[in-house]
Amino acid sequence: MEIEIRRAVVADAEAAAWCHLTCWQEAYAGLVDADRLAEKTSDLELRVERWTERLSQGVQRWVAVNPDPAAAVRDRVIGFSSPGPTRDEDAPTALELYAIYVREKWWGSGLGYRLLDVAIGKEAASLWVLAGNERAKAFYRRHGFVEDGTQVDEPFFGVPELRMVRPSQ
Repeated sequence: MEIEIRRAVVADAEAAAWCHLTCWQEAYAGLVDADRLAEKTSDLELRVERWTERLSQGVQRWVAVNPDPAAAVRDRVIGFSSPGPTRDEDAPTALELYAIYVREKWWGSGLGYRLLDVAIGKEAASLWVLAGNERAKAFYRRHGFVEDGTQVDEPFFGVPELRMVRPSQ
């Protein structure tokens, strides 16, 4: 059964919040201090509120829906992506990929590429990635992104982030 990717709606907020927190746990284990990661991924209610608020405001997010119709709410959304206008004052592109995450079980399945494609297509874009996240950086490099030398200290997780940029393809 094919995984459906569609525009997220407010009714997806709880399942998407579960995905968001679980993806952080799976992707950032070993990259972010374990206590800090546990703290930042412990508040499901807050994450549901943020998803609900942003989707209500019309923020564009794409969700990948688990093909198993019996999946529990915490496993219903298995990935997501979110594009939008760049937030950087020194923006190298007008478009930014704010987030793209896939549950660990689906890594290597092509789902990340599909979420990237639906979010930004072949457009020029920039994104931020944890400096130590070699798996993610390799994924982005395969899709035309290169580090532009810009680094910031990311305050939420307390680790450095690098900016990667891709020209239009």
